[in-house]
Amino acid sequence: MTHADQLAAFVVRSSYDDLSDAASRELKTRVLDSLGCAIGALGGEPIRCIRTHIEDFDGAGHCTLIGGGRSAPDRAAFYNGALVRYLDFNDTYLARGESCHPSDNLGAVLAASEYADLSGREFLTALAVAYQVQCRLSDVAPVRAKGFDHTTQGSYAVAAGVSRALGLDQAGTANAVAISGTAFNALRVTRTGALSHWKGLAYPNTAFCGTHAAFLAMRGVTGPQEVFEGNKGFMDSIAGRFEIDWSREDLERVRLTGIKKYNAEFHSQSAIEGILEMKWEHGFTAEAVERINIEIFDVAFHIIGGGEEGDKTIIRTKEEADHSLPYMTAVAMLDEQVMPEQYLPERILRQDVQTLLRKVSAQPLEEYSRRFPDEMACRITVELRDGRLLVKEMRDYKGFHTRPMEWETVVEKFRRLSGPYADVSVLRDIVDAAAHLEAIRVADLTSLLAKIQTPAA
Repeated sequence: MTHADQLAAFVVRSSYDDLSDAASRELKTRVLDSLGCAIGALGGEPIRCIRTHIEDFDGAGHCTLIGGGRSAPDRAAFYNGALVRYLDFNDTYLARGESCHPSDNLGAVLAASEYADLSGREFLTALAVAYQVQCRLSDVAPVRAKGFDHTTQGSYAVAAGVSRALGLDQAGTANAVAISGTAFNALRVTRTGALSHWKGLAYPNTAFCGTHAAFLAMRGVTGPQEVFEGNKGFMDSIAGRFEIDWSREDLERVRLTGIKKYNAEFHSQSAIEGILEMKWEHGFTAEAVERINIEIFDVAFHIIGGGEEGDKTIIRTKEEADHSLPYMTAVAMLDEQVMPEQYLPERILRQDVQTLLRKVSAQPLEEYSRRFPDEMACRITVELRDGRLLVKEMRDYKGFHTRPMEWETVVEKFRRLSGPYADVSVLRDIVDAAAHLEAIRVADLTSLLAKIQTPAA
């Protein structure tokens, strides 16, 4: 049996009954968190571009677009996935050599579930499958160091989750995984150097393509079954050898994902919480700061601290700002929050933050790197102009899996992000639907998402 067949067998046998109460609760929490991120992104510049693109080609279809309108399942997966991802505020999973955002799969699984007219229980099962596949492949087959993007593992996760939602059998699921995994191996240049809109659209594109692959498999199209282990396959060409015994996998990986407290790249969360706590504890202002030094684990340093993925002090756009530890630290100090408004062009370019971010430096610390990903450790040293030296060490933040975020806090985040786009009663109904997903149908949820108001261009 090939690796694709083994993965397909796992997908087909998975059931809602395999989810523990804790995993089901965390999954529903992430659905609500993701929907808040999606609704809060409706005004984004690339979102408007995609909406125009979809309406030009496909004004009506099978699946609901968040904010109203309908489209084909693959385009709904792309658009709704872009909404979930655009703010860079959705959940994250950490593996030693990889990081990923499993809720990136929501748009695809939701579209396929609506197409198949599934119950909420079946939707949650399919979403849990996508979470499990992406997280476990991130554990055993990281690709970042080889120059590939984490969306590469996502191509398998999307195909698996959509196949589960469509009710494909083992052969059909194996074909979907094989087609998607063969065709969509993305380059890490997406997240290095000068960043573009594509940083937030790369996984939505994978969702679009993986959904398309699963529908092709549903129609009977076959794919290369040795996609993992075959000659010039994923192991041979990219990942190297690895093993997963899919017969022993569960649906619990969602419990190890983290929800973002701050609208900032995930590896920065503990540092932002730390700098804010320092400011509140000691009462200093940004004007009093001579310099800030952050010692942090190597992954954070390389991605957002100025390491191998490029200089993080030249900040002109949202995409550059939300992947810059100096910018995020500086704006947190100045505004005492990091939310979507901290990435408006006029905020990014203001002289106060541009000056302060150049006083922030970062270095990797071997001890913290060894403790990653079980911890997100960092040590922040603030040197003040009056000669005082303030130091604070962090191990995690509120929202990391070691300190899970409560449902009520996620509801508050959802309402803050969604408030400008819907009546209070609609938002209340979405929160209620997410809380009781196992007892409703997917159509009940999507009918509420259609009531959200898309802002005029």
